[in-house]
Amino acid sequence: MKRSFGLGLMALAAVTLLTAGMVLLSSCGGAKKDATSRTASRQTAAERTTLKVQADIVPHAELLEFVKPGLEKQGVYIDIITTTDSNLANEQVANGELDVNFFQHEPYLKSIVAERGFDLVNGGNIHVEPIGAYAVKYKTTAEVPANAKIAIPNDATNEYRALRILEQAGFITLKQGVDVYQTTVANTVDRYLKPITLTELDAALIIRVKDDFDVYITNTNKILEAGIDAKGSLFREGADSPYANILGVKASRVNDPAVKALYTALTSEEVRQFIEGKYQGAVIPAF
Repeated sequence: MKRSFGLGLMALAAVTLLTAGMVLLSSCGGAKKDATSRTASRQTAAERTTLKVQADIVPHAELLEFVKPGLEKQGVYIDIITTTDSNLANEQVANGELDVNFFQHEPYLKSIVAERGFDLVNGGNIHVEPIGAYAVKYKTTAEVPANAKIAIPNDATNEYRALRILEQAGFITLKQGVDVYQTTVANTVDRYLKPITLTELDAALIIRVKDDFDVYITNTNKILEAGIDAKGSLFREGADSPYANILGVKASRVNDPAVKALYTALTSEEVRQFIEGKYQGAVIPAF
């Protein structure tokens, strides 16, 4: 019995040692696996590209959110910075605070470049937001009374756009050969065909004071942000507008692979369908 008991103890000890060895090997293998996983994670993070993109809230940021998941699969992450005041956006791209901005059309960018000397270019046309005339009290152009007060944006190119659609609607005529980058009512309006008063305002203010005017003219994104039905305009630009919204980038980065990937994503067939389905003509693909 004593001999049998001794052999039993020896067998138990052997099993215990074997089990401990297996646990140790397993732990080492798990540690190696975790280390490998952490290394892969670090490598993946290192390979990622993050673009800081300034965008107006509607529709720009909505389009960016739509393409964001697909870009992440390509290793391009976009940090979307939304704002309703884009006055600093070009300066921030020029000084490297932002990688891309998405709020403006090319004529406006060119006017800023000429004024400030920024080395910025068009990174690609995305969509058109037809500028339009709206009213709180009236539903048709014919209802607009004599001596109507009309608010228009005062930045150079959008002011020209506003005056252009007023001309097309029969309110005024414009002088020939005017500089669209230096537009004002004083230097651009040739004749008033109907008695109206034009007030030049910062575009960010127009929606806020719309009740003070018979007609107000502003961009579609401002209308959408305010929850106003863009289809309720009195008159507006057509689909042939030359003022497509673009990606604003530094000239040295226009061929950056991440920037090109962003442009490609925003001009895909899926985005075309998204724009046409969601905005119902208030926003028009420019590709």
